[in-house]
Amino acid sequence: MNQSSSSSRNAILGRIRKNLGRDTGPQDAPAEVVARLANPPRNIMPARAQIDHKAQLDLFVKMAEEVAASVSRIDTIDAVPGEVSRYLAEHNQPAVVRLAPDAAITGMDWAKTTLETSSGVAGPQDMVSVTPAFAAVAETGSLMLRSGPDQPYTLNMLPDTHIVVLKTSQVVGTYEEVWGLQRQNQGRGTMPRTFLWVTGPSRTGDIEQTLQLGAHGPRRLHIILVNDDA
Repeated sequence: MNQSSSSSRNAILGRIRKNLGRDTGPQDAPAEVVARLANPPRNIMPARAQIDHKAQLDLFVKMAEEVAASVSRIDTIDAVPGEVSRYLAEHNQPAVVRLAPDAAITGMDWAKTTLETSSGVAGPQDMVSVTPAFAAVAETGSLMLRSGPDQPYTLNMLPDTHIVVLKTSQVVGTYEEVWGLQRQNQGRGTMPRTFLWVTGPSRTGDIEQTLQLGAHGPRRLHIILVNDDA
């Protein structure tokens, strides 16, 4: 944004604040707004996901598989590289993987596999990515992915095969619970630039009402569910 555009934007926002009676900034918001932000109310939560955690895990797997994602359940985080290698070999996919530059992913022992790995922003040449998830929702089998320096958004969209590492402790029942975790994890003013809700591989039925996978993102979504519950 150039200086002229920035000045125009500030002038427009200044007029809006003045018309709202808040000349000095958002800290002068009405008390009811401040109270709502401090203690946001929850919407209706489906009863089907308000179950014990073991049942939530089973429901998450069921719902994810119903929307064409695949799920593997493993016992330790150390088994992730081997599971990635197994999945790619089984589906005849390239053994070249772009990793999220997150220490939880790059710090795994990838050398014990035959995979060729690199990390960083994905480009058109990257066919397989491995990323972490922030959380998952049992009621729909959805993942919540957040963008940031250690989790570039392109890794979620460009590769044809997206592999997501998810811990069992990150699976909750409903969307409302995920937003609650997000507020606890990153408060006001520190939110990620982008949230991405992922429910199965990318798809469209726009072409002759025939379901096509990989229309706007990955053609394959594989979730590695790692048991880390006590």
